[in-house]
Amino acid sequence: MKFGVVTFPGSNCDEDMAYAVESLTQQPVERLWHKDHDLRGCDMVLLPGGFSYGDYLRSGAIARFSPIMQEVAAHAKKGGLVFGVCNGFQVLCEAGLLPGALLHNEGRKFVCRNTWIRPASLNTPLTAGLKPKPLLIPIAHGEGRYYADSETLKVLNEEDRVLFHYCDHEGWLKEESNPNGSVENIAGVCNAGRNVFGMMPHPERAADERLGNTAGRALFESLLQAALA
Repeated sequence: MKFGVVTFPGSNCDEDMAYAVESLTQQPVERLWHKDHDLRGCDMVLLPGGFSYGDYLRSGAIARFSPIMQEVAAHAKKGGLVFGVCNGFQVLCEAGLLPGALLHNEGRKFVCRNTWIRPASLNTPLTAGLKPKPLLIPIAHGEGRYYADSETLKVLNEEDRVLFHYCDHEGWLKEESNPNGSVENIAGVCNAGRNVFGMMPHPERAADERLGNTAGRALFESLLQAALA
């Protein structure tokens, strides 16, 4: 299993992501530059958080045109695994690899704190190893309000493609537990092929004991188990 972490101009969580994957899975990690035209044999591509191209126009709107994204799209089309976190989620939505869009947070304020999320679907490589209980995962974004029209939401729910919901510490979905105004408290979704995943919370920031939180480890372990199965 070989992971590839993409760096765009403005990415700032690429090394965090690479460290988390490398230390937890003991698998090789390739650093991929946004101008690359080759995934260098990576089995799974990770799009990290940050502010690609300064978040000009919309978050992820320019990064989707980077040369590497042509390779990422081709990889996904062949069934290859792709995982975007925060800005990476925004890029995947802008590229049409995931449905919906990430809008400015309600109140238009940057939000940075630990947030409870509850796995919604356990039927994906990212979530198959999780338990149906809340996870405390950090968020840090200004444009994290997930939006999709009613027909798209209907399809996502019917096809079990919502990955996570924002919730309280007991797992209840409440308005006050929604940190950014996302529709239906949605914190992450996957594509129809169940091989492309996106979420706003940062599991790589909750994967080391020195950070005082290891709740994010289970996601990376789940991915590795699914990839090696």
